[in-house]
Amino acid sequence: MDSLISIIAEHPIFSGLQNRYLDLLVGCASNVRFDAGKHLFQEGEEATKCYLIRSGSVALQIDLPPKGLVTTQTFGEGDVIGWSWLFPPYRWHADALSTQLTRALALDGKCLRTKCEQDHDLGYELMTRFAILMERNLQSMRLQLLDVYSET
Repeated sequence: MDSLISIIAEHPIFSGLQNRYLDLLVGCASNVRFDAGKHLFQEGEEATKCYLIRSGSVALQIDLPPKGLVTTQTFGEGDVIGWSWLFPPYRWHADALSTQLTRALALDGKCLRTKCEQDHDLGYELMTRFAILMERNLQSMRLQLLDVYSET
């Protein structure tokens, strides 16, 4: 089985991250698994983690009345889901549902925030990487929502 440090180091979001930062991130990491049909998180809950998807598939869903729950994105191997741990009030704004057995690395948000407060260089590095991720995901969600509303 891969070590947590090698899993983090090989994940695209942390590619090229200095070893000293990888060592800090390991202290916030744990392996998790979700059976198909299980939620990683639900809208309104406290956002405590982000997930580095190692295998499987996760649907990000939002409630769009009158359509109900709509999948806005699907995440798989190599993707990251969840950035609400970064911003107060640290609440999820969508549901994340495992659509098949999913294995991931969970990074504890409070642990990450504490480490970033202690090392501002790490904080800048993570914020830069997550900002790129957020921009990419928001563009993808925008395109998906255009598809959803064009069907009406």
